[in-house]
Amino acid sequence: MLKDLIEYMAKSLVDNPEQVQVSEIEGEQTSVIELKVAKEDLGKVIGKQGRTARAMRTILGAASTKARKRSVLEILE
Repeated sequence: MLKDLIEYMAKSLVDNPEQVQVSEIEGEQTSVIELKVAKEDLGKVIGKQGRTARAMRTILGAASTKARKRSVLEILE
């Protein structure tokens, strides 16, 4: 569910939605969601001064609290 949420947000932001890759690494208490986009779309996902990335992390935090999990978003180059 959380992986799909991040994928939906990222595909809505970028110019090349077919190059968006989202993977989820499940741990005992936390899950790490890794987001990989095309190099030219990296700035759009991060945003000015990291505002877009921070907003995505905030939404992920709210959704993971509702799902009673802890999730971390990592944006890979």
